[in-house]
Amino acid sequence: MSPTSKAPFNLPSKSESDRRRASRIYSALDKAYPDANCALDYSSPHELLIATILSAQSTDVGVNKATPELFAAFPRPKDYVSASPETIQPLISSIGLYRNKSKAIHESMKRIVQEHDGKVPDDMESLLELRGVARKTANVVLGNAFGINVGVVVDTHVSRIATRFSLTTAKTVDKIERDLMALFPRPKWTRLSLLLIAHGRAACKARHALCHEDALCKRYCHCEWCQED
Repeated sequence: MSPTSKAPFNLPSKSESDRRRASRIYSALDKAYPDANCALDYSSPHELLIATILSAQSTDVGVNKATPELFAAFPRPKDYVSASPETIQPLISSIGLYRNKSKAIHESMKRIVQEHDGKVPDDMESLLELRGVARKTANVVLGNAFGINVGVVVDTHVSRIATRFSLTTAKTVDKIERDLMALFPRPKWTRLSLLLIAHGRAACKARHALCHEDALCKRYCHCEWCQED
């Protein structure tokens, strides 16, 4: 399948040499992080959606500490509807912006129940209509819960590694995503983000990076940390 097939918008043009280099980077990452997966704990699409909403400006570790009690109290989307944001708040009070997030969770679950028969929709357009859901969240849910590649999740790790590995020179999330979508085949989009995140956490960190000790970084990365002796 072509890297640009069925893309939801026009993608930038990339040379064959750029795509071959991207393919080598992907293979190296895949070999280095064979167990890379979504760091959020969930057992259903609606749990992943909620966890992803909660993860905005919060750590995955913090979200995973809060969600077991939340998911036990509200096991189904309709259980959130019969509750209220105020009822949800105490269960997620350890997470930043929990008041706004409780409203987003309540409203998104309400819409899922009323308009989607209690099932998380598996298309970008419907997901973006849910409160608290932007393209990044929708990509997480579509890719990890449904195996649907509509785009590439671009978080701070992905943005940083894509820049350091010269996969993009863009400065905005949407343009970085389009560069990555143009460079990598569509079936690899979801796993690509997981691999970049794994490398960002393990070696190519924002601060005190270990790039000068990492073989993958030595080959592909261009940052100040790679210059250390």
